[in-house]
Amino acid sequence: MQRRRFLSRSAVAAGVGVSVAMPAVAQSQPTVRWRMSTAWPKSLDTLFGSADELCKRVSALTDGKFEIRCFPGGEIVPVPQNMDAVSNGTVECNHLLATFHIGKNTALAFDAGLSFGLNARQHNAWVHYGGGMALLRKLYGKYGITNFVCGNVGVQMGGWYRKEIKSVADIKGLKMRIGGIGGMVLSKLGGVPQQIAPGEVYSALEKGTLDATEFVGPYDDQKLGFNKVAPFYYSPGWFEGSASITTMVNQKAFEALPAAYKVAFEVACNEQTMKMIAHYDAVNPPALRNLIAAGTQLRYFPRDVMDACYKASQELWGELSEKNPDFKEIFPAWRQFQQDQASWFRVAENALDNYTFNAVTSR
Repeated sequence: MQRRRFLSRSAVAAGVGVSVAMPAVAQSQPTVRWRMSTAWPKSLDTLFGSADELCKRVSALTDGKFEIRCFPGGEIVPVPQNMDAVSNGTVECNHLLATFHIGKNTALAFDAGLSFGLNARQHNAWVHYGGGMALLRKLYGKYGITNFVCGNVGVQMGGWYRKEIKSVADIKGLKMRIGGIGGMVLSKLGGVPQQIAPGEVYSALEKGTLDATEFVGPYDDQKLGFNKVAPFYYSPGWFEGSASITTMVNQKAFEALPAAYKVAFEVACNEQTMKMIAHYDAVNPPALRNLIAAGTQLRYFPRDVMDACYKASQELWGELSEKNPDFKEIFPAWRQFQQDQASWFRVAENALDNYTFNAVTSR
């Protein structure tokens, strides 16, 4: 009897010890407070919503000890200064499309995606298993930044146009809100790329200051109301077959984190990489139906326009490689990976998708 009482008391004591020890371990981790600047208006639950969810997940994974406050675009730093703000430590991290900052280094385009480049799955394969991350980390290291993939919107739409695009001749003089690599290609065809904040695009289209604009796809574009002032909606978004989203993190701030916090941050980023494109794939189809029902005229770019854009893109890679050693270093490995992926997807994915899409839509 005494032996049973002793064992029972020992078990209770052990249980008490565990219940006391576990909070003590959690409390041994430091409290960390970061700020995240973004490039997105709060109304976009796909983009800003993903950034905000990332921050909440980091907090949940660290028992609330590592908290990141997420700010809409322009609220804490001007959107064009997002990269500099992380580099100089004004904020610890950001959430954006890297091509917003190719004026600083054109090789940053590889982090988001090139025109006629890798699709979303292929891009993630290149980054995580094709040597892409090592090349990108080397590039970002020059600015005191550690980069993480934290989302992808998938292939974008080709934009909204006030008039039809019937041939390459219609590109000449076209004033279009488009940045990054797409803007560079448009310039080679005689277009006039414009950099205008999302909140100003509607009025610019309405007044005729802009002839066209691109943003993301049906769900986000509908929220911004572009269909009301530009009736022609074109596909595909040849300039961003993969728009991969990045969080740039101040290198010193990241290195100072406890190991468990580093893991939590990376896990949250990987989770959002999966969830963001799933979100877009779910909401874009009904949004496109709604736009068409409201009068949007869906169009596909003519073949000569696609061919001209492709040719201009290939010429641009050579020019950028000559001007920028960082671009020249990354491009050959990226190109070889794309060729390998194209060979594989053509055999399996493309063959099945084309048959299935035709069969399903013809029913």
